[in-house]
Amino acid sequence: MLLREAADSFQQHLRSTEKSKNTVNGYRVDLTCFDKWLEDKYNCPTYLDDVTEKDVDEFLFMLKEEKNYMPASRRRVSISIKMFFRYAYKKKWCPDDITANMESIKIPQKERSYLTEEEVMTFAAAITHKLVRLAVLTMFYSGLRVTECANLRTEHINFATGMIHVVEGKGAKDRKIPMSPKLVELLTDYQTWRIDSEYFFATKKTGRLSKERIDAVIKQTLIKLGWNKKVTAHTFRHSFASRLVAGNVNIVNISKLLGHSDIKTTSIYTHVNMEQLQQAVSML
Repeated sequence: MLLREAADSFQQHLRSTEKSKNTVNGYRVDLTCFDKWLEDKYNCPTYLDDVTEKDVDEFLFMLKEEKNYMPASRRRVSISIKMFFRYAYKKKWCPDDITANMESIKIPQKERSYLTEEEVMTFAAAITHKLVRLAVLTMFYSGLRVTECANLRTEHINFATGMIHVVEGKGAKDRKIPMSPKLVELLTDYQTWRIDSEYFFATKKTGRLSKERIDAVIKQTLIKLGWNKKVTAHTFRHSFASRLVAGNVNIVNISKLLGHSDIKTTSIYTHVNMEQLQQAVSML
C-alpha cells in the first residue's frame, strides 16, 4: 500500500472518531510532508512496507537542521508519524510499527509571556481597528483562543445567563465561560454597533473577523508601540490565566476555563513575577 493511500484512510478514521478539523488537517500536512520527502529521497512513490525507522529519524533530523523547526513543532510532527504508524500496524497494513521505540522529543520549558492589566489596556488603546480591539479585550477577559474568538457565532453569547459557549474548541471540545462584568459591559455596548451576521465578531466586508486579521493588527500595533517583548493573540489568553493564578483561583477551575484536557498544561501558567517573589522573601 502506498503511504499516501494509507494516510488518506487514516484521515478518514480521524474524522469518523470526531477529531476536529484542525487536528485532521495537522496530521494531513505532516504526513504529506513526510511522504514528499521520502519520494524526493528515493525518487519513487513511497510504499508503507519500505519505510524504515531510519527514514523517520533522518526526516526529523532534516526538520531540525535544514528547516529550523523548533522542538515543539518537531514533536508535533513526530507524534503525527507515530500515531499514523501505530494505526497502520493495527490495521495490518505493515508488518511492524517502526515508531514503537521512537523517543519523544523534549521541549524546553519556558515561562509564558504575559501582560498586566495595565499593559493590556495600553496595548488595546493603541489598536486603531475598533473590532480587533474588542476581540483582544474579549480574549483577555475570557481566555478564549484566537480561533475560538473568531469562530464565535451570535447564538454563542448568552447575555441572560452571562455565558460564552465555545463550540468545538481545541480537540473538538465544548465549554462554557462565565463573562466578567467588564466583558459584559464591553459586549453589551458592541451590540449597539455590530453588523448583522451569523458570526459575533463581524466586518461589513466579509461578515466575520478572521484570525489572520486579528494577528496582523496585533503585529502592527506591537511595532507601533515599539515594545521589546513578544505579544501575540495567545498572549492575552496567557494574561487571563496569569491573573487567575495571581488571584489564587484553583488550578482545576483555571484548567476548565481554558479548556485544557490535561491539568499539566495549565501548570505552565503558574509562574510568578519578580515582584511576587520579592514579596514572598520579605515574609521571611
